[in-house]
Amino acid sequence: MVMDSTDRFDKSPLLDGGSSSQENSTEYTGDGSVCTSGHPASRKHTGNWKASSLTIVCSFCCYLAYSSIGKNLVSYLTKVLDETNLDAARHVATWQGTSYLAPLVGAFVADSYLGKYRTALISCTIFIMGMMMLLLSAALPLISAGPHAWTLWADPISSRYIIFLVGLYMVGLGYGAQSPCVTSFGADQFDDTNEMEKTRKSSFFNWHYFSINAGSLIAGTVIVWVQEHEGWLWGFTISTLFVTLGISVFFLGSIVYRFQKPGGSPLARIWQVVVAASRNFDKVLPCDSSALYEFSGQGSAIEGSRKLEHTSGLE
Repeated sequence: MVMDSTDRFDKSPLLDGGSSSQENSTEYTGDGSVCTSGHPASRKHTGNWKASSLTIVCSFCCYLAYSSIGKNLVSYLTKVLDETNLDAARHVATWQGTSYLAPLVGAFVADSYLGKYRTALISCTIFIMGMMMLLLSAALPLISAGPHAWTLWADPISSRYIIFLVGLYMVGLGYGAQSPCVTSFGADQFDDTNEMEKTRKSSFFNWHYFSINAGSLIAGTVIVWVQEHEGWLWGFTISTLFVTLGISVFFLGSIVYRFQKPGGSPLARIWQVVVAASRNFDKVLPCDSSALYEFSGQGSAIEGSRKLEHTSGLE
């Protein structure tokens, strides 16, 4: 009888209520992320691989298109647009410099004002518009030839050159600005407060790096071969289709994404750190690291951010 009563006590609703409250506490993410409707993100229905895999597909398609242009750009400028090697090298260097500086602008706008998702969509739109202009420049000789040629192109050669250069730099700006946003947005789909998802985030970066290298390999072999043997019109068409596919996949996954709110200008926060460090350099570090934070829990005083774990690595 004692054993039976104990068993009934162990299965009482009071103890079941404690376990259910624990399940409710893990139903949502602990990093402050929200779903597309602005509510706390569900750990089960949002994020994880089903969301981050879409960003990997987008990165693969975008880098394939970008790399297919960069790997054979000198050849197009010299053979098709009749530039000298010096002018072609100057244009390639300027274009690559634009592509390398654009991530700074994209990351700043994403972290400060628009968020990573919106910044990525705007940048991808600029990217695909630039690809379409490159495609138009390759198709312009066909449009301006024949008895039914468009009267719009008074000088097809100079028009083709201008359209190509505008499209080329739009591609550099668009790809460069979206690159840090899509990558970090994919990493945001994993909750750092959950050890299992934290481990998956490391795998995400491995797969992301593999995807862009696979895109580079395909661009340097298949797409370049198409450009040289089948024509630049076909090469730009394939690249444009890949960009369209990648952006479409990225956009269609909106309902399963986790979003981090933009936290304001990072430059202001950097100066706040410098001022706080100069004021408190002579103070003794507390034994309890939780005393270093302004608020308890996972939330941060900065909207859209979460607390950084205290370490003694640079002590």
